[in-house]
Amino acid sequence: MKQNGNLVEIRDLSFAYGDREILDNVDLSFKAGSITAIMGASGMGKTTLLKLIGGLLAPQTGTITIGGTRLDVSDKKSLYELRRNMGMLFQFGALFTDLTVFENVAFPLREHTNLSEEIIRNLVLLKLDAVGLRGAANLYPSEVSGGMSRRIALARAVALDPMLVMYDEPFAGLDPISMGVTSQLIKKLNDALGSTSLIVTHDVQETFEIADYVYIISSGQVAAKGTPQELMQSTDPFIVQFLKGLPDGPVKFHYPAAALSTELGMKS
Repeated sequence: MKQNGNLVEIRDLSFAYGDREILDNVDLSFKAGSITAIMGASGMGKTTLLKLIGGLLAPQTGTITIGGTRLDVSDKKSLYELRRNMGMLFQFGALFTDLTVFENVAFPLREHTNLSEEIIRNLVLLKLDAVGLRGAANLYPSEVSGGMSRRIALARAVALDPMLVMYDEPFAGLDPISMGVTSQLIKKLNDALGSTSLIVTHDVQETFEIADYVYIISSGQVAAKGTPQELMQSTDPFIVQFLKGLPDGPVKFHYPAAALSTELGMKS
């Protein structure tokens, strides 16, 4: 079930690590079938948000509803059912180094289904073919490049044809060609599977080429939201600084601290 066309609804969500507030009363909606980017500077709570949606963390306040089901981390049965419909591309891939490429992609199929080995084989080869790496099925992660590893991890993330796929910094550490290939694969797989994709990233160019909607998180709240076109036309100083990577603007270089002269015991 989708609410108002949205697969994921987040309302009044707050989360903190001890006294450090990460998210403060955040509202977000992710439209079914769309690619939504969650952007912001490092340490602003983007990856934490993915962990909350995946049920790895529990919010202090607020609700997360996925496909009409309210996420409750204390209800393990319901949580596991939701997770079977989620795929996750971890930052830098997180492949199992002792398993072959084939075995990595087969892993979720063997864990979450009772399919025969013949069907699993066919599905794995189809997923690897979709990312252009069927010929690498018998290699180990140490035998492929970083860009190829990311594509293998992508094949694993969509092995179960999940309704929701989450990407944690999918472009980090990739060369320009691999970055372009990965972004287009995300778009093509999203359209082919009819899934909903959430991308946590701060790579503006690649993300804006494929995203349908963008949220920019800053200081625990939604600082800006809109389509890539709307955000690119914004004159808001924060948005302009973030999208253009300007050193000067509302986001300061220095973490708040007492004056250096005071710290060093110097007289003014």
